[in-house]
Amino acid sequence: MNKDFAHQIVQTLEANGVKRIYGIVGDSLNPVSDAVAESSIEWIHVRNEEAAAFAAGAESLVTGELAVCAASCGPGNTHLVQGLYDSHRNGAKLLAIASHIPSQEIGSKYFQETHPESLFAECSGYCEMANSAEQGARILHHAIQSTMAGKGVSVFVMPGDIASQEAADVPLLESVIARGDNKRVFPDPAEAAQLVKAINEAKTVTLFCGVGTVGARDEVLALAEKIKAPIGHSFGGKMNIQYDNPFDVGMNGLLGYGACYEASHEADLLILLGTDFPYNAWLPTTNVAQVDIKAENIGRRTKVQYPVVGDVKSVIENILPHIEEKKDRSFLDSMLKKHAKLLDNVIENFGPSDKATPIHPEYAAQLIDELADDNALFTVDTGMCNVWAARYITPNGKKDELASFRHGTMANALPQAIGAQAADRDRQVITFSGDGGLSMLLGELITVKQYDLPVKMMVFNNSTLGMVKLEMMVAGLKEFGTSHDGVNYADIASAVGIKAFRVEKPQDLKKTLKKALAHDGPVLVDIVTDPNALSLPPNFDWAMIKGFTESAVKTVLDGGIGNMVKVARSNLRNIKGAAAIEF
Repeated sequence: MNKDFAHQIVQTLEANGVKRIYGIVGDSLNPVSDAVAESSIEWIHVRNEEAAAFAAGAESLVTGELAVCAASCGPGNTHLVQGLYDSHRNGAKLLAIASHIPSQEIGSKYFQETHPESLFAECSGYCEMANSAEQGARILHHAIQSTMAGKGVSVFVMPGDIASQEAADVPLLESVIARGDNKRVFPDPAEAAQLVKAINEAKTVTLFCGVGTVGARDEVLALAEKIKAPIGHSFGGKMNIQYDNPFDVGMNGLLGYGACYEASHEADLLILLGTDFPYNAWLPTTNVAQVDIKAENIGRRTKVQYPVVGDVKSVIENILPHIEEKKDRSFLDSMLKKHAKLLDNVIENFGPSDKATPIHPEYAAQLIDELADDNALFTVDTGMCNVWAARYITPNGKKDELASFRHGTMANALPQAIGAQAADRDRQVITFSGDGGLSMLLGELITVKQYDLPVKMMVFNNSTLGMVKLEMMVAGLKEFGTSHDGVNYADIASAVGIKAFRVEKPQDLKKTLKKALAHDGPVLVDIVTDPNALSLPPNFDWAMIKGFTESAVKTVLDGGIGNMVKVARSNLRNIKGAAAIEF
Protein backbone atom coordinates (compact mmCIF):
# COMPACT_ATOMS: atom_id res chain seq x y z
CA MET A 1 0.00 0.00 0.00
CA ASN A 2 1.22 3.49 -0.85
CA LYS A 3 1.84 5.79 2.10
CA ASP A 4 -0.33 8.58 0.64
CA PHE A 5 -2.38 9.43 -2.43
CA ALA A 6 0.36 11.63 -3.93
CA HIS A 7 2.74 8.66 -4.04
CA GLN A 8 -0.03 6.52 -5.52
CA ILE A 9 -0.48 9.10 -8.30
CA VAL A 10 3.21 9.14 -9.13
CA GLN A 11 3.49 5.34 -9.07
CA THR A 12 0.53 5.13 -11.44
CA LEU A 13 2.22 7.56 -13.81
CA GLU A 14 5.40 5.49 -13.68
CA ALA A 15 3.41 2.35 -14.48
CA ASN A 16 1.99 4.14 -17.53
CA GLY A 17 5.42 5.00 -18.90
CA VAL A 18 5.67 8.65 -17.87
CA LYS A 19 9.30 9.77 -17.96
CA ARG A 20 9.01 13.42 -16.92
CA ILE A 21 6.62 16.05 -15.60
CA TYR A 22 6.78 19.69 -16.70
CA GLY A 23 5.75 22.32 -14.18
CA ILE A 24 6.55 24.64 -11.29
CA VAL A 25 6.47 23.30 -7.74
CA GLY A 26 4.78 25.02 -4.82
CA ASP A 27 1.83 25.34 -2.46
CA SER A 28 -0.88 22.75 -3.01
CA LEU A 29 1.30 20.81 -5.46
CA ASN A 30 4.02 20.10 -2.88
CA PRO A 31 2.81 16.60 -1.88
CA VAL A 32 2.98 15.51 -5.53
CA SER A 33 6.39 17.06 -6.17
CA ASP A 34 7.67 15.38 -3.00
CA ALA A 35 6.54 12.03 -4.39
CA VAL A 36 8.13 12.79 -7.77
CA ALA A 37 11.45 13.45 -6.00
CA GLU A 38 11.40 9.84 -4.76
CA SER A 39 10.50 8.38 -8.16
CA SER A 40 12.18 7.68 -11.51
CA ILE A 41 10.29 10.59 -13.10
CA GLU A 42 12.29 13.68 -14.04
CA TRP A 43 10.87 17.04 -13.03
CA ILE A 44 11.39 19.70 -15.73
CA HIS A 45 11.26 23.09 -14.04
CA VAL A 46 9.85 25.56 -16.58
CA ARG A 47 9.50 29.31 -15.93
CA ASN A 48 5.81 29.58 -16.75
CA GLU A 49 3.16 26.87 -16.48
CA GLU A 50 1.97 27.83 -19.97
CA ALA A 51 5.30 26.50 -21.24
CA ALA A 52 4.80 23.32 -19.22
CA ALA A 53 1.59 22.55 -21.10
CA PHE A 54 3.19 23.35 -24.47
CA ALA A 55 6.22 21.20 -23.70
CA ALA A 56 4.24 18.22 -22.43
CA GLY A 57 1.91 18.45 -25.42
CA ALA A 58 4.89 18.44 -27.80
CA GLU A 59 6.44 15.44 -26.05
CA SER A 60 3.21 13.50 -26.49
CA LEU A 61 2.85 14.47 -30.14
CA VAL A 62 6.37 13.30 -31.04
CA THR A 63 6.30 10.10 -28.93
CA GLY A 64 2.63 9.12 -29.10
CA GLU A 65 2.80 8.43 -25.37
CA LEU A 66 1.24 9.90 -22.23
CA ALA A 67 2.83 13.18 -21.14
CA VAL A 68 2.21 15.14 -17.96
CA CYS A 69 2.32 18.74 -16.80
CA ALA A 70 1.44 20.12 -13.37
CA ALA A 71 0.60 23.41 -11.74
CA SER A 72 -0.14 24.76 -8.29
CA CYS A 73 -3.49 26.29 -7.38
CA GLY A 74 -4.85 29.64 -8.57
CA PRO A 75 -2.35 31.46 -10.81
CA GLY A 76 -0.56 28.21 -11.57
CA ASN A 77 -3.78 26.86 -13.02
CA THR A 78 -4.59 29.98 -15.00
CA HIS A 79 -1.12 29.96 -16.55
CA LEU A 80 -1.75 26.42 -17.81
CA VAL A 81 -4.75 27.38 -19.89
CA GLN A 82 -3.01 28.67 -23.03
CA GLY A 83 -0.77 25.65 -23.47
CA LEU A 84 -3.63 23.26 -22.68
CA TYR A 85 -5.83 24.86 -25.34
CA ASP A 86 -3.09 24.30 -27.90
CA SER A 87 -2.33 20.74 -26.79
CA HIS A 88 -6.01 19.81 -26.69
CA ARG A 89 -6.70 21.13 -30.17
CA ASN A 90 -3.54 19.45 -31.51
CA GLY A 91 -4.70 16.09 -30.13
CA ALA A 92 -1.95 15.54 -27.56
CA LYS A 93 -2.25 12.70 -25.04
CA LEU A 94 -1.71 14.93 -22.07
CA LEU A 95 -2.62 14.71 -18.39
CA ALA A 96 -2.57 18.00 -16.52
CA ILE A 97 -2.40 17.78 -12.73
CA ALA A 98 -4.08 20.96 -11.53
CA SER A 99 -3.72 21.26 -7.78
CA HIS A 100 -6.37 23.17 -5.84
CA ILE A 101 -6.86 25.05 -2.59
CA PRO A 102 -7.67 23.04 0.57
CA SER A 103 -10.93 21.20 0.01
CA GLN A 104 -12.60 22.63 3.11
CA GLU A 105 -12.01 26.17 1.80
CA ILE A 106 -13.55 25.68 -1.65
CA GLY A 107 -16.39 28.15 -2.10
CA SER A 108 -15.15 30.62 0.52
CA LYS A 109 -13.34 33.05 -1.80
CA TYR A 110 -10.12 31.70 -0.32
CA PHE A 111 -6.67 32.98 -1.25
CA GLN A 112 -5.87 31.97 -4.87
CA GLU A 113 -9.25 30.28 -5.29
CA THR A 114 -10.42 29.55 -8.82
CA HIS A 115 -12.91 27.03 -10.16
CA PRO A 116 -10.71 24.66 -12.19
CA GLU A 117 -13.55 22.52 -13.53
CA SER A 118 -14.99 25.61 -15.20
CA LEU A 119 -11.60 27.05 -16.09
CA PHE A 120 -10.48 23.96 -18.01
CA ALA A 121 -13.85 22.84 -19.41
CA GLU A 122 -13.24 24.11 -22.94
CA CYS A 123 -9.61 23.05 -23.26
CA SER A 124 -10.00 19.43 -22.17
CA GLY A 125 -11.91 16.31 -23.04
CA TYR A 126 -12.08 15.23 -19.40
CA CYS A 127 -11.87 17.35 -16.24
CA GLU A 128 -12.86 16.22 -12.76
CA MET A 129 -11.92 17.06 -9.16
CA ALA A 130 -10.93 14.52 -6.53
CA ASN A 131 -12.95 14.76 -3.32
CA SER A 132 -11.15 11.90 -1.58
CA ALA A 133 -8.16 9.66 -2.17
CA GLU A 134 -10.36 6.71 -3.13
CA GLN A 135 -12.49 8.71 -5.55
CA GLY A 136 -9.38 10.47 -6.82
CA ALA A 137 -7.77 7.16 -7.77
CA ARG A 138 -10.79 6.35 -9.91
CA ILE A 139 -10.70 9.79 -11.50
CA LEU A 140 -7.00 9.38 -12.25
CA HIS A 141 -7.71 6.18 -14.17
CA HIS A 142 -10.56 7.80 -16.09
CA ALA A 143 -8.40 10.81 -16.93
CA ILE A 144 -5.54 8.67 -18.28
CA GLN A 145 -7.92 6.44 -20.23
CA SER A 146 -9.71 9.42 -21.77
CA THR A 147 -6.61 11.15 -23.10
CA MET A 148 -5.00 7.90 -24.30
CA ALA A 149 -8.20 7.10 -26.19
CA GLY A 150 -7.74 10.28 -28.19
CA LYS A 151 -10.28 12.49 -26.43
CA GLY A 152 -7.79 15.31 -25.96
CA VAL A 153 -6.31 16.77 -22.79
CA SER A 154 -7.39 15.37 -19.40
CA VAL A 155 -7.28 17.58 -16.32
CA PHE A 156 -7.03 15.99 -12.88
CA VAL A 157 -8.00 18.60 -10.27
CA MET A 158 -6.72 17.78 -6.82
CA PRO A 159 -6.87 19.78 -3.57
CA GLY A 160 -3.55 19.61 -1.77
CA ASP A 161 -5.03 18.05 1.35
CA ILE A 162 -6.50 15.19 -0.70
CA ALA A 163 -3.03 14.42 -2.04
CA SER A 164 -1.82 13.97 1.52
CA GLN A 165 -4.57 11.51 2.46
CA GLU A 166 -3.79 7.84 2.97
CA ALA A 167 -4.00 5.96 -0.30
CA ALA A 168 -6.88 3.54 -0.90
CA ASP A 169 -6.65 0.15 -2.57
CA VAL A 170 -8.30 0.80 -5.94
CA PRO A 171 -7.77 -2.09 -8.42
CA LEU A 172 -9.07 0.15 -11.23
CA LEU A 173 -5.65 1.83 -11.34
CA GLU A 174 -4.13 -1.44 -12.50
CA SER A 175 -6.34 -1.64 -15.60
CA VAL A 176 -4.53 -1.92 -18.91
CA ILE A 177 -5.12 1.35 -20.74
CA ALA A 178 -6.88 1.02 -24.10
CA ARG A 179 -5.23 3.14 -26.78
CA GLY A 180 -6.92 2.58 -30.12
CA ASP A 181 -4.03 4.24 -31.95
CA ASN A 182 -4.74 2.53 -35.27
CA LYS A 183 -8.51 2.66 -35.03
CA ARG A 184 -10.31 1.86 -38.28
CA VAL A 185 -13.74 3.23 -39.08
CA PHE A 186 -15.21 1.78 -42.25
CA PRO A 187 -17.72 3.86 -44.21
CA ASP A 188 -21.45 3.40 -44.42
CA PRO A 189 -22.08 1.61 -47.75
CA ALA A 190 -24.66 4.18 -48.87
CA GLU A 191 -22.32 7.12 -48.20
CA ALA A 192 -19.45 5.34 -49.93
CA ALA A 193 -21.63 4.57 -52.95
CA GLN A 194 -22.66 8.23 -53.28
CA LEU A 195 -19.02 9.31 -53.24
CA VAL A 196 -18.09 6.71 -55.87
CA LYS A 197 -20.94 7.94 -58.08
CA ALA A 198 -19.84 11.57 -57.69
CA ILE A 199 -16.22 10.74 -58.55
CA ASN A 200 -17.20 8.69 -61.59
CA GLU A 201 -19.50 11.42 -62.91
CA ALA A 202 -17.02 14.25 -62.40
CA LYS A 203 -14.73 15.05 -65.29
CA THR A 204 -12.12 16.59 -62.93
CA VAL A 205 -11.43 15.98 -59.23
CA THR A 206 -9.06 17.61 -56.74
CA LEU A 207 -8.02 16.10 -53.39
CA PHE A 208 -7.32 18.34 -50.42
CA CYS A 209 -5.49 16.58 -47.59
CA GLY A 210 -5.13 17.33 -43.90
CA VAL A 211 -3.50 15.66 -40.92
CA GLY A 212 -6.14 12.93 -41.10
CA THR A 213 -4.29 11.42 -44.06
CA VAL A 214 -1.46 10.24 -41.79
CA GLY A 215 -1.28 6.48 -42.26
CA ALA A 216 -3.15 6.72 -45.56
CA ARG A 217 -0.51 8.27 -47.81
CA ASP A 218 -0.27 5.26 -50.17
CA GLU A 219 -4.04 5.11 -50.53
CA VAL A 220 -4.33 8.84 -51.29
CA LEU A 221 -1.67 8.61 -54.00
CA ALA A 222 -3.35 5.52 -55.47
CA LEU A 223 -6.66 7.38 -55.66
CA ALA A 224 -5.02 10.41 -57.27
CA GLU A 225 -3.33 8.18 -59.84
CA LYS A 226 -6.58 6.46 -60.76
CA ILE A 227 -8.62 9.64 -61.21
CA LYS A 228 -5.77 11.95 -62.33
CA ALA A 229 -6.39 14.35 -59.43
CA PRO A 230 -4.18 17.20 -58.23
CA ILE A 231 -3.40 16.98 -54.50
CA GLY A 232 -3.36 20.06 -52.28
CA HIS A 233 -2.81 20.12 -48.56
CA SER A 234 -3.27 22.10 -45.38
CA PHE A 235 -0.41 23.22 -43.13
CA GLY A 236 -1.04 20.24 -40.86
CA GLY A 237 -1.07 17.79 -43.78
CA LYS A 238 2.08 19.09 -45.48
CA MET A 239 4.73 16.85 -43.92
CA ASN A 240 2.81 13.66 -44.60
CA ILE A 241 1.53 14.19 -48.08
CA GLN A 242 3.78 16.61 -49.99
CA TYR A 243 7.03 14.66 -50.40
CA ASP A 244 7.60 12.39 -53.43
CA ASN A 245 4.15 13.37 -54.63
CA PRO A 246 3.78 13.72 -58.41
CA PHE A 247 0.30 15.23 -57.93
CA ASP A 248 1.27 18.03 -55.53
CA VAL A 249 -0.12 21.52 -56.21
CA GLY A 250 0.76 23.19 -52.92
CA MET A 251 -1.10 24.64 -49.96
CA ASN A 252 -4.36 26.54 -49.64
CA GLY A 253 -5.30 29.33 -47.26
CA LEU A 254 -3.50 32.26 -45.67
CA LEU A 255 -0.22 30.35 -45.75
CA GLY A 256 -0.88 29.10 -49.24
CA TYR A 257 1.42 28.78 -52.20
CA GLY A 258 1.21 27.23 -55.63
CA ALA A 259 -1.92 26.19 -57.50
CA CYS A 260 -3.94 24.56 -54.70
CA TYR A 261 -6.56 27.32 -54.66
CA GLU A 262 -7.13 27.15 -58.40
CA ALA A 263 -7.24 23.35 -58.42
CA SER A 264 -9.79 23.37 -55.59
CA HIS A 265 -12.12 25.84 -57.31
CA GLU A 266 -11.81 24.76 -60.92
CA ALA A 267 -12.38 21.03 -60.37
CA ASP A 268 -15.84 19.54 -60.87
CA LEU A 269 -15.46 17.87 -57.48
CA LEU A 270 -13.30 18.75 -54.46
CA ILE A 271 -12.75 15.97 -51.90
CA LEU A 272 -11.64 17.05 -48.42
CA LEU A 273 -9.67 14.19 -46.88
CA GLY A 274 -9.07 14.20 -43.12
CA THR A 275 -9.05 17.97 -42.75
CA ASP A 276 -10.96 20.46 -40.65
CA PHE A 277 -9.50 23.33 -42.69
CA PRO A 278 -10.97 26.44 -41.02
CA TYR A 279 -10.64 29.08 -43.74
CA ASN A 280 -13.96 28.78 -45.54
CA ALA A 281 -13.21 31.79 -47.73
CA TRP A 282 -10.67 29.61 -49.58
CA LEU A 283 -13.08 26.73 -50.18
CA PRO A 284 -15.70 26.33 -52.92
CA THR A 285 -19.34 26.03 -51.91
CA THR A 286 -20.49 23.61 -54.59
CA ASN A 287 -19.61 20.00 -55.43
CA VAL A 288 -17.66 19.24 -52.29
CA ALA A 289 -17.16 15.82 -50.69
CA GLN A 290 -15.67 15.32 -47.24
CA VAL A 291 -14.17 12.22 -45.61
CA ASP A 292 -13.43 12.35 -41.88
CA ILE A 293 -13.29 9.92 -38.98
CA LYS A 294 -15.04 12.57 -36.88
CA ALA A 295 -18.57 13.05 -38.16
CA GLU A 296 -18.85 16.37 -36.33
CA ASN A 297 -16.17 17.85 -38.63
CA ILE A 298 -18.16 17.28 -41.79
CA GLY A 299 -19.91 20.27 -43.30
CA ARG A 300 -18.86 22.86 -40.75
CA ARG A 301 -16.52 24.78 -43.07
CA THR A 302 -18.36 24.71 -46.38
CA LYS A 303 -21.40 23.14 -48.00
CA VAL A 304 -20.81 19.39 -48.40
CA GLN A 305 -22.89 17.32 -50.82
CA TYR A 306 -21.14 13.98 -50.28
CA PRO A 307 -20.30 13.23 -46.62
CA VAL A 308 -18.48 10.03 -45.67
CA VAL A 309 -17.69 9.14 -42.06
CA GLY A 310 -14.61 6.95 -41.72
CA ASP A 311 -10.84 7.06 -41.57
CA VAL A 312 -9.23 8.06 -44.86
CA LYS A 313 -7.37 4.77 -45.32
CA SER A 314 -10.47 2.61 -44.84
CA VAL A 315 -12.67 4.79 -47.01
CA ILE A 316 -10.28 4.82 -49.96
CA GLU A 317 -9.65 1.08 -49.65
CA ASN A 318 -13.41 0.59 -49.75
CA ILE A 319 -14.19 2.80 -52.75
CA LEU A 320 -11.10 2.41 -54.94
CA PRO A 321 -12.14 -0.88 -56.64
CA HIS A 322 -15.44 0.74 -57.67
CA ILE A 323 -13.98 3.91 -59.13
CA GLU A 324 -13.62 4.12 -62.89
CA GLU A 325 -10.12 5.05 -64.03
CA LYS A 326 -9.92 8.42 -65.76
CA LYS A 327 -7.76 8.60 -68.87
CA ASP A 328 -7.75 12.35 -69.42
CA ARG A 329 -5.06 14.03 -67.31
CA SER A 330 -5.23 17.45 -68.97
CA PHE A 331 -6.68 19.10 -65.84
CA LEU A 332 -3.99 17.56 -63.65
CA ASP A 333 -1.24 18.59 -66.06
CA SER A 334 -2.56 22.15 -66.33
CA MET A 335 -2.56 22.52 -62.53
CA LEU A 336 0.93 21.04 -62.25
CA LYS A 337 2.17 23.54 -64.86
CA LYS A 338 0.47 26.43 -63.06
CA HIS A 339 1.97 25.26 -59.77
CA ALA A 340 5.48 25.08 -61.25
CA LYS A 341 5.11 28.51 -62.83
CA LEU A 342 4.01 30.09 -59.56
CA LEU A 343 6.95 28.56 -57.72
CA ASP A 344 9.37 29.56 -60.49
CA ASN A 345 8.17 33.15 -60.24
CA VAL A 346 9.00 33.21 -56.54
CA ILE A 347 12.43 31.72 -57.13
CA GLU A 348 13.16 34.18 -59.95
CA ASN A 349 12.11 37.15 -57.85
CA PHE A 350 13.75 35.98 -54.70
CA GLY A 351 16.87 34.24 -55.99
CA PRO A 352 19.14 31.74 -54.28
CA SER A 353 21.67 34.29 -53.04
CA ASP A 354 19.76 37.24 -51.69
CA LYS A 355 22.01 40.23 -51.02
CA ALA A 356 19.37 42.47 -49.51
CA THR A 357 19.85 43.99 -46.09
CA PRO A 358 18.02 43.49 -43.74
CA ILE A 359 18.05 39.78 -44.51
CA HIS A 360 14.97 38.53 -46.31
CA PRO A 361 13.26 35.89 -44.11
CA GLU A 362 12.63 33.62 -47.10
CA TYR A 363 16.36 33.45 -47.71
CA ALA A 364 16.97 32.53 -44.08
CA ALA A 365 14.26 29.86 -44.09
CA GLN A 366 15.61 28.37 -47.30
CA LEU A 367 19.13 28.09 -45.87
CA ILE A 368 18.00 26.59 -42.56
CA ASP A 369 16.04 23.91 -44.40
CA GLU A 370 18.99 23.20 -46.67
CA LEU A 371 21.42 22.76 -43.77
CA ALA A 372 19.11 20.88 -41.36
CA ASP A 373 19.43 17.16 -40.66
CA ASP A 374 17.33 14.86 -42.81
CA ASN A 375 15.22 13.93 -39.78
CA ALA A 376 15.10 17.34 -38.12
CA LEU A 377 12.05 18.34 -36.12
CA PHE A 378 10.94 21.95 -36.56
CA THR A 379 8.81 23.84 -34.06
CA VAL A 380 7.23 26.90 -35.63
CA ASP A 381 5.85 30.09 -34.06
CA THR A 382 2.51 31.43 -35.17
CA GLY A 383 2.74 34.46 -37.45
CA MET A 384 4.99 35.01 -40.44
CA CYS A 385 7.17 32.10 -39.28
CA ASN A 386 4.24 29.88 -40.25
CA VAL A 387 4.51 31.21 -43.78
CA TRP A 388 8.25 30.66 -44.08
CA ALA A 389 7.98 27.15 -42.64
CA ALA A 390 5.05 26.27 -44.88
CA ARG A 391 6.94 27.35 -47.96
CA TYR A 392 10.53 26.38 -47.25
CA ILE A 393 10.67 23.37 -44.92
CA THR A 394 11.01 20.51 -47.38
CA PRO A 395 9.23 17.29 -46.39
CA ASN A 396 11.07 14.04 -47.05
CA GLY A 397 9.20 11.49 -44.97
CA LYS A 398 11.62 11.88 -42.04
CA LYS A 399 11.45 15.56 -41.12
CA ASP A 400 8.57 16.64 -38.93
CA GLU A 401 6.97 19.84 -37.77
CA LEU A 402 5.08 21.09 -34.71
CA ALA A 403 3.11 24.31 -34.64
CA SER A 404 0.00 25.78 -33.12
CA PHE A 405 -1.95 24.40 -36.08
CA ARG A 406 -5.44 24.91 -34.68
CA HIS A 407 -5.16 27.31 -31.74
CA GLY A 408 -2.88 29.77 -33.48
CA THR A 409 -1.15 31.12 -30.41
CA MET A 410 2.11 32.99 -30.29
CA ALA A 411 5.09 31.75 -28.26
CA ASN A 412 4.59 28.05 -28.94
CA ALA A 413 7.87 27.25 -30.74
CA LEU A 414 10.36 27.43 -27.85
CA PRO A 415 8.36 25.48 -25.22
CA GLN A 416 7.34 22.88 -27.81
CA ALA A 417 11.03 22.46 -28.63
CA ILE A 418 11.76 21.93 -24.93
CA GLY A 419 9.31 19.02 -24.77
CA ALA A 420 10.41 17.49 -28.07
CA GLN A 421 14.11 17.75 -27.21
CA ALA A 422 13.67 16.42 -23.67
CA ALA A 423 11.98 13.36 -25.17
CA ASP A 424 14.81 12.78 -27.67
CA ARG A 425 18.17 14.49 -27.12
CA ASP A 426 19.71 12.86 -30.19
CA ARG A 427 17.29 14.33 -32.72
CA GLN A 428 17.97 17.78 -34.13
CA VAL A 429 15.23 20.16 -32.96
CA ILE A 430 15.09 23.57 -34.67
CA THR A 431 12.81 26.46 -33.77
CA PHE A 432 11.40 29.01 -36.18
CA SER A 433 10.80 31.71 -33.57
CA GLY A 434 9.54 35.18 -34.27
CA ASP A 435 10.93 37.87 -31.99
CA GLY A 436 7.37 38.49 -30.78
CA GLY A 437 6.82 34.84 -29.92
CA LEU A 438 10.23 34.36 -28.33
CA SER A 439 9.91 37.44 -26.12
CA MET A 440 6.50 36.33 -24.84
CA LEU A 441 8.03 33.31 -23.04
CA LEU A 442 11.62 34.52 -22.98
CA GLY A 443 12.25 32.99 -19.57
CA GLU A 444 12.22 29.52 -21.11
CA LEU A 445 15.73 30.21 -22.38
CA ILE A 446 16.73 29.53 -18.77
CA THR A 447 14.95 26.17 -18.93
CA VAL A 448 16.84 25.26 -22.10
CA LYS A 449 20.13 26.15 -20.42
CA GLN A 450 19.33 24.49 -17.08
CA TYR A 451 18.69 21.11 -18.73
CA ASP A 452 21.30 21.65 -21.46
CA LEU A 453 18.76 20.84 -24.14
CA PRO A 454 20.54 21.04 -27.53
CA VAL A 455 17.78 23.05 -29.21
CA LYS A 456 18.79 25.12 -32.24
CA MET A 457 16.83 28.36 -31.85
CA MET A 458 16.43 30.42 -35.03
CA VAL A 459 14.99 33.87 -34.34
CA PHE A 460 13.46 35.76 -37.25
CA ASN A 461 14.02 39.17 -35.67
CA ASN A 462 12.16 41.87 -37.59
CA SER A 463 11.18 44.01 -34.58
CA THR A 464 7.54 43.83 -35.61
CA LEU A 465 4.45 41.65 -35.40
CA GLY A 466 4.53 40.85 -39.10
CA MET A 467 1.31 38.89 -39.47
CA VAL A 468 -0.66 41.52 -37.56
CA LYS A 469 0.91 44.19 -39.75
CA LEU A 470 -0.22 42.27 -42.82
CA GLU A 471 -3.74 41.86 -41.43
CA MET A 472 -3.99 45.61 -40.86
CA MET A 473 -2.81 46.47 -44.34
CA VAL A 474 -5.10 43.98 -46.07
CA ALA A 475 -8.01 45.50 -44.12
CA GLY A 476 -7.02 48.96 -45.30
CA LEU A 477 -5.88 50.06 -41.85
CA LYS A 478 -2.81 52.11 -41.03
CA GLU A 479 -0.17 50.03 -39.28
CA PHE A 480 -0.35 50.65 -35.54
CA GLY A 481 1.28 49.11 -32.49
CA THR A 482 3.11 46.37 -34.35
CA SER A 483 6.70 47.61 -34.22
CA HIS A 484 9.23 48.21 -31.47
CA ASP A 485 12.87 49.12 -31.01
CA GLY A 486 15.33 46.44 -32.03
CA VAL A 487 16.38 43.89 -29.39
CA ASN A 488 19.60 41.86 -29.50
CA TYR A 489 18.40 38.38 -28.54
CA ALA A 490 21.89 36.96 -29.02
CA ASP A 491 23.08 39.11 -26.13
CA ILE A 492 20.18 37.92 -23.98
CA ALA A 493 20.91 34.26 -24.77
CA SER A 494 24.60 34.79 -24.05
CA ALA A 495 23.75 36.32 -20.69
CA VAL A 496 21.83 33.15 -19.83
CA GLY A 497 24.87 31.06 -20.82
CA ILE A 498 23.65 29.88 -24.22
CA LYS A 499 25.93 29.97 -27.27
CA ALA A 500 24.60 32.68 -29.53
CA PHE A 501 25.19 34.42 -32.86
CA ARG A 502 23.73 37.58 -34.37
CA VAL A 503 23.59 37.89 -38.16
CA GLU A 504 22.82 41.17 -39.92
CA LYS A 505 24.34 40.56 -43.37
CA PRO A 506 23.04 37.86 -45.75
CA GLN A 507 26.56 36.90 -46.85
CA ASP A 508 27.34 35.88 -43.25
CA LEU A 509 24.24 33.77 -42.77
CA LYS A 510 25.18 30.41 -44.27
CA LYS A 511 28.50 30.02 -42.46
CA THR A 512 26.92 31.10 -39.18
CA LEU A 513 24.09 28.62 -39.53
CA LYS A 514 26.59 25.84 -40.19
CA LYS A 515 28.44 26.70 -36.98
CA ALA A 516 25.22 26.89 -34.99
CA LEU A 517 23.79 23.60 -36.24
CA ALA A 518 27.09 21.84 -35.54
CA HIS A 519 27.28 23.15 -31.95
CA ASP A 520 27.02 20.44 -29.31
CA GLY A 521 24.43 22.04 -27.07
CA PRO A 522 21.80 24.77 -27.10
CA VAL A 523 22.37 27.64 -29.48
CA LEU A 524 20.48 30.73 -30.58
CA VAL A 525 20.88 32.51 -33.92
CA ASP A 526 19.46 36.05 -33.95
CA ILE A 527 18.73 36.77 -37.64
CA VAL A 528 17.89 40.42 -38.31
CA THR A 529 15.23 40.21 -41.01
CA ASP A 530 13.31 42.66 -43.15
CA PRO A 531 10.21 43.94 -41.26
CA ASN A 532 8.55 44.82 -44.55
CA ALA A 533 8.77 41.32 -45.97
CA LEU A 534 5.16 40.28 -45.78
CA SER A 535 3.84 37.27 -47.61
CA LEU A 536 0.48 37.03 -49.30
CA PRO A 537 -1.40 33.98 -50.59
CA PRO A 538 -1.08 33.26 -54.33
CA ASN A 539 -4.78 34.03 -54.87
CA PHE A 540 -4.27 37.61 -53.73
CA ASP A 541 -7.50 39.29 -54.83
CA TRP A 542 -8.50 42.85 -55.67
CA ALA A 543 -10.20 43.35 -52.32
CA MET A 544 -6.83 42.77 -50.68
CA ILE A 545 -5.17 45.09 -53.17
CA LYS A 546 -7.81 47.69 -52.32
CA GLY A 547 -6.97 47.21 -48.65
CA PHE A 548 -3.28 47.76 -49.33
CA THR A 549 -4.12 50.87 -51.33
CA GLU A 550 -6.20 52.33 -48.53
CA SER A 551 -3.50 51.50 -46.01
CA ALA A 552 -0.91 53.16 -48.23
CA VAL A 553 -2.99 56.32 -48.56
CA LYS A 554 -3.47 56.56 -44.79
CA THR A 555 0.23 56.06 -44.18
CA VAL A 556 1.22 58.60 -46.85
CA LEU A 557 -1.17 61.19 -45.42
CA ASP A 558 0.38 60.57 -42.02
CA GLY A 559 3.82 61.32 -43.43
CA GLY A 560 4.97 57.74 -43.73
CA ILE A 561 5.50 57.54 -47.48
CA GLY A 562 9.06 56.32 -47.05
CA ASN A 563 7.82 53.29 -45.16
CA MET A 564 5.27 52.45 -47.85
CA VAL A 565 7.97 52.57 -50.51
CA LYS A 566 9.99 50.10 -48.43
CA VAL A 567 6.99 47.78 -48.13
CA ALA A 568 6.32 47.95 -51.85
CA ARG A 569 9.90 47.12 -52.70
CA SER A 570 10.06 44.26 -50.20
CA ASN A 571 6.84 42.67 -51.34
CA LEU A 572 6.61 43.30 -55.05
CA ARG A 573 7.37 39.61 -55.59
CA ASN A 574 4.33 38.61 -53.55
CA ILE A 575 1.74 41.10 -54.74
CA LYS A 576 0.35 40.12 -58.12
CA GLY A 577 -1.13 43.24 -59.60
CA ALA A 578 1.00 45.46 -57.41
CA ALA A 579 1.57 47.73 -60.36
CA ALA A 580 -2.02 48.87 -59.90
CA ILE A 581 -1.19 50.30 -56.50
CA GLU A 582 -0.12 53.89 -56.57
CA PHE A 583 1.98 55.16 -53.70
